[in-house]
Amino acid sequence: MSMWVMWLIAAGALFVVEMFTFTFYLLWLSLGALAAGVVALVLPDAWLLQVIAGSLVALVLTFFTKPLSERLRHSRGFKDTGTEIIGRQGLVTEPIEPGRYGQVKVGGDTWTATSTVALGKGQQVIVVRRGTTIIEVERWGDMY
Repeated sequence: MSMWVMWLIAAGALFVVEMFTFTFYLLWLSLGALAAGVVALVLPDAWLLQVIAGSLVALVLTFFTKPLSERLRHSRGFKDTGTEIIGRQGLVTEPIEPGRYGQVKVGGDTWTATSTVALGKGQQVIVVRRGTTIIEVERWGDMY
C-alpha cells in the first residue's frame, strides 16, 4: 500500500473521530495527515519530510487558530449556543448517580450529564454548568 494512501486513511479516521469529540484538535491533526499525504504523493520516498510537513501543519493550525477563535468569540453579535443551555429545564432519560454519567434531554438534544445527587429517570432537572460535551444538572425545584 502506498504511503499517501496510509496518510489519507489516517486523515479520514482522525476526521471521523473529530466529528464525535467537537474539540478541533483532531481536526488539525487530520489536516496535518492530509498535508503529509500530499507530500507522500509528490515525494513517495521522503518519509521524514512527510512527517515534518504533517507535524508543522498540525502545530501551526493548533497554535495560530486559537487566537483567531478567541477574537471571533468576543466579536459583536457572536452567540455561543453552548452557553444558552445553562438555566434550561431538562428531563432525565437515563438515571444519574454521583460520579457516574447519565443522559438528559434538553429541548430536542440529548446530553451526557452529571449531578451531585442521584436523579432517576423522568425527573425534571435544570442545567447549571456546561463542559465541552457534558452538562451538570440539579433537580428542578432544588434551586427554586
